Parts: sequence; structure tokens; C-alpha cells
Amino acid sequence: MTVQEVQFRNSATEIGRIAFSPAESSFQRRTANVAEVAAAEAEGVDREARFPRTAIDAARKERLLGAQIPIEFGGEGASISEVADMCYALGRACASVGMIFAMHQTKVACLVRHGADSGWHEGLMRRVAAEQLLLASSTTEGQNGGNIRFSSAAVERAGTEISLVRDATVISYGAEADGIITVARRSESAAGSDQVLLAITRDNYTLERTLGWETLGMRGTCSAGFKLDFRGTADQIFPVAYEKIHAQTMTPVAHLCWSSVWAGIAAAAVDRAQLFVRKAARGSGGNTPPAAAHFTAARMTLTKLRAVIAASLQFYEARGRDVRALSSVDFQSSINLLKVEASELAVTTVMHAMRTCGLSGYRNDTDVSIGRHLRDVLSAPIMINNDRILASIGPATLMSTIPDSLCD
Repeated sequence: MTVQEVQFRNSATEIGRIAFSPAESSFQRRTANVAEVAAAEAEGVDREARFPRTAIDAARKERLLGAQIPIEFGGEGASISEVADMCYALGRACASVGMIFAMHQTKVACLVRHGADSGWHEGLMRRVAAEQLLLASSTTEGQNGGNIRFSSAAVERAGTEISLVRDATVISYGAEADGIITVARRSESAAGSDQVLLAITRDNYTLERTLGWETLGMRGTCSAGFKLDFRGTADQIFPVAYEKIHAQTMTPVAHLCWSSVWAGIAAAAVDRAQLFVRKAARGSGGNTPPAAAHFTAARMTLTKLRAVIAASLQFYEARGRDVRALSSVDFQSSINLLKVEASELAVTTVMHAMRTCGLSGYRNDTDVSIGRHLRDVLSAPIMINNDRILASIGPATLMSTIPDSLCD
């Protein structure tokens, strides 16, 4: 489903909205139920660095984990715009819940787009829809950092049986997931960039924890490191080369969903800044505090952030099946730059909100505290480091054309 319109209005509590169909309204209502649960445990999840089990169970109850699965496999065929809006709402309630949901939906998108015509993957789609399985991602390993286009660990084959041992330095919510989507070298003799994607379930892998997760923010994602030991069948390898999955689905959907979560965090901070300004104005006979200018700046950057995401959503949905367009230099550059721009704008928005509230926002014991939002959103520029992205797409941007008009 395409985004039909993007409207910006001068509302006290809303910066803008995307028009929704009746089906999308159902998703909104069910997501709001999950967001209410997520918001109630957000402080405890952050303080204790624990997995937000209650909120994820609520998402299962509302059947949102399988929302993207096609109707013929038991899901509801949710569009990327619908999923992004869920990410925004959940990120606004609890950053960790929003990011877990975003990462899960990115893996589901890969399964939906590239698992068709594969009996094993179609079976997994049915399970995700019926059982509301939670899928995690394992793309980071060893010393490669965020370079997910290079793998050290290789798939080993013995007839139809395969195995994989992987030093996964990060598997977000790995200990809680029902399955993992992971990347590896095609074989022991393959180059690091010759990769395949595998879908594996809890019954055919083990995890041995190797690294903890004591961090500044996003503490509830529980992104510990593990040694992953998998034994399964060759059917679990996606029938499409990872290079294509990466370009057509994994990168675009990840960046759209992550950006939506960051926008949700920023919106939550702006909510609190607005509350602060209103209370200060009431207490001073209608005079706004000196820092109110920062609230205006926060709204401006949030509006820009939402517009950037909405434009990218429209572009991706309009060309969702155009393999050539999705593989083009221009699109790959723009979808990577979305991640960079959205993460920077989100941080800027939250900082403006913090400066609006001053000491009240800096404290952790007020109703306008923004400390958690700031700590969480600071993960955005380093989640696949912006410097790495800019360095990698530099040569490509030199090859792309400069648009001749505003509508190009």
C-alpha cells in the first residue's frame, strides 16, 4: 500500500501524520495497546537493562509480530509504511521495544520478499504468523564491526546437512528470540563478500554468551555477544544471493524502520518539552520561558525528520518490485543517507528538547525528564557508524547525477 498523503498541521501534540486506510487504523489501534504496555515498563527496562518481555508479549497478543506475513501464509500483508508507523509509535513509548520490533520486522521483510517458492521459508512464514515467533539478527561478527558485507564464518556442508559456527559480537535480544536470521560465507573456499543468508530456529542452534551489554542507552535490547553454533539443512539457506537481499530489502527496510524508531524517541522528547513550556507559561501568567526558542527548534527538526522518512517510504513503496531501481547507485546512496540524516536529526531534536527543559529535563526524577531519551537516541549515529556509511558511499555519490528539478 502506498502512502497517500503527508500532511503537516499546527497541532499542539502532533507534528504531522500520514493518511491511513481502515486496515491501517486497525494496526494503529493495536499498536497503541502495545505502546501503552511498553511505556508503563520503559523506566524499569532501562534501569535494569532487561528484555521488555511484557511489551513483546503484548505485541504477540495483538498479532503484530506476523503482521507483514502475506495473507496466504496466515499474516495480514502489512506494508512497509504500516510497519514504520508501528515502529514510530513503539519508539515513542519505549526505545528498546521500538528497536526490537524494528529489527524483527526487518528480518520478516527479508523472509517475505526472498523466501517465496522455498518450502522451508514458506513454512517459517506460517510459523511466524501462527506462533508469533520473534526473529533476531546476527550480522556482526569478530573484528568486522558493522561491515555486514563481509563474513568470516563460513557454511560447512556435508551432503544436505550444513553447519555454522559464528563469533557473533552482537545479537540483539538473542537469548529471547525464537529464531535468528544470519549471514555467512557461502562456503569455506568463498570470498568474504560471497555471502548467503540463513534462517535458523531455536531447535537447531545454541548460543554461548561471550559479551555482556552494559551500555549508556538502548539497554533493553540486550544486545550481548554470543558464539552461535548451528546444525541444520541446506534448505534453510535463502534461495537468493545475500548481495541482492542486502540491497533490495535488508538495508532499505532496516533504515526505514530504525529511522522511524528514532523519530518516535524524538517525538517523545518533544512531548515533554511541550509540557515543560506549558507548565512554565501557566506559572508565570502566560509568559513563555527563555528557552522556549529551543522548543520551536525541536519541532522544526522533528518535522524535517518525519518528512525525510515519509519521502523515503513513498519512494521505496513506489519502486518496491523494481529491482533495477532498488539496485541503482542513486537509491542505495539515498537510503544510506537516510540513516545518516535521520539519526543526526533525531539527536538534534532531543538535544533541543533537553535545552528547552533545562535542569528539569536533565534530572531523572521529574515528569519532563529527557535523560533516557537522550541516552537512547545517542545510539543512532553509531548503530552502523555514520562515518562508516559516509566513507563507503563517497565514491558512489560522485557518480550520481544532481537532479535538474525539485520533483526529480
